[in-house]
Amino acid sequence: MPPSLLLERTQAGPNPRQEQAARAKGVPQGRSRTVTLLRGVAGVTVLAALWEFLPRAGVVDAYFIPPLHVVLQAWWKLAESGVLWQDIQSSLGRSGAGFAIAVLIGIPLGATIAWSRPVREFFQPVLEIFRNTAALALLPAFTLVLGIGETSKVAIVTYACFFPILLNTISGVASVDPQLLRTARVLGLSPVTTFRKVVLPAALPTIFTGVRIAGSVAILVLIAAEMVGANSGIGYLINYAEFNFLIPKMYAAILTASALGLAVNYSLVAIERRFSRWRT
Repeated sequence: MPPSLLLERTQAGPNPRQEQAARAKGVPQGRSRTVTLLRGVAGVTVLAALWEFLPRAGVVDAYFIPPLHVVLQAWWKLAESGVLWQDIQSSLGRSGAGFAIAVLIGIPLGATIAWSRPVREFFQPVLEIFRNTAALALLPAFTLVLGIGETSKVAIVTYACFFPILLNTISGVASVDPQLLRTARVLGLSPVTTFRKVVLPAALPTIFTGVRIAGSVAILVLIAAEMVGANSGIGYLINYAEFNFLIPKMYAAILTASALGLAVNYSLVAIERRFSRWRT
């Protein structure tokens, strides 16, 4: 006699999530990473193939969107002449300085604000106002006050990076599991030790989320700032190439900006994994 529906549905056994987890554990980790890498490479290859063949086929105007090999040739010429490296050096110097200042100020200040509830409630509305004010909208004000030199560009990057780091630090510290804090109190840990041994490690993932957002913002805002008033940098190179109808050079500079953004993001992910090894 076949089992009834009730008996079949109530029979002891792993649920679908447990079965999925068991199948996932059965796949070698190295193989899974290889498959993921191959799929990613395939996606990039398809994108590159579309960029190469659509202009050649006349689907898009080859003058305004040249084939990929033309852009890569222009990129190589820029690299050989040394112009590209000078612009990369200028952009990385500005964005790195602004990003570092934002990290050095944002994390300690965010932790201080989050540690005291009255202080947090006092600053929260003001911080929300500044966070929702676009950094590029303030670029004219920064230029008027600080001039068109390096200071205004570093300052606008610092401003854009500061609030993601600050607000994520406040959120991370303020949302630490109360049970962890009670345990630290029962163990008799001092406030400084509690913060160093309990609060900071627990808040680290949220803090790094803000740091990664700030890393991407540093490149984006700087490129826009360099388009307004600069005589070097990737943003300046994009702007210069556009106004002089050097279209392949313009796309070469855009590709370089994308590569810089990816490099910054993956570097920050590696640092986050280095400091969050206790989670695995």
